[in-house]
Formats: sequence, C-alpha cells, structure tokens
Amino acid sequence: MKAQTNRSIIGRQLQRTLRNHKTDAEIRLWQRLRSRQLAICKFRRQHPYLDYVLDFVCLEKSLIVEVDGGQHLENERDQARDWRLQEAGFRVLRFWNNQVLQETDAVVEATWMALQSAAVIPHPHPNPPLEGEGDCALVSR
Repeated sequence: MKAQTNRSIIGRQLQRTLRNHKTDAEIRLWQRLRSRQLAICKFRRQHPYLDYVLDFVCLEKSLIVEVDGGQHLENERDQARDWRLQEAGFRVLRFWNNQVLQETDAVVEATWMALQSAAVIPHPHPNPPLEGEGDCALVSR
C-alpha cells in the first residue's frame, strides 16, 4: 500500500482546495466519520494518494469512501481509478451525494460494515529473529 503522491497534487495544494470547497454531502458524512466516531477508526479527508485525492480514507483498514455527484455516473476514469486503488490494496465504497444527504444512517452503516469486514494486515514482528535463529534447526557437529 506504499505509494508516492503525485507532486502536481501536492504542489498545487489540490487537497487543500477540495477541503475548502466541500459539498453538503461531504460535510454531513465527515461529521459522522471524524474523530474516530465510527468503529474507533481514523478517517482522513481529502487525502492525497498516487494521482488522486481521496474523499475519505481509513488507512488502518484500507477503506476509501467516495462521495460523488452526477458527473461520475458510469465514468470510465472512476472505474480505472477504483481498479488502481484496489490493486494497491484498498476497498472502495462509492455513494451518491443524494444518498448521503437522504440516507445518512444507511451510508454510515454500510461504511461500518465494510470496516468490520476489512481484513487487518498483520504488521511484521518488531524484533524478528536473526537469520538462522528462531527455527528449531538441528545442528550436527
């Protein structure tokens, strides 16, 4: 899941611009996701990743939540984006603005369910045995 963010996104501060011009749906959903309110998971808003700015992402659970308007209807670029993010290990949920505004509880519940079903990627052991140690290898002398 490691990646470098495209320098043009960071250089233009695109994520800051998007944070300052959020939609009503993004505002409503952010109120329910922020401050570890949902399954004690930390979400980031307008987080830069690769060539994209993700609406909401929980890096711990590798879950992305996108809130889209009508311009995203059957958009091939969004499908390619989702595929690329899935290849990087993310699960992508997409909701329409009107869904978030009219069915907020259902959207939050779907997000919660996705967090619960997300596989936790184990971290490497903090003190792995040195090469040749740790295995019960027989040493013949």
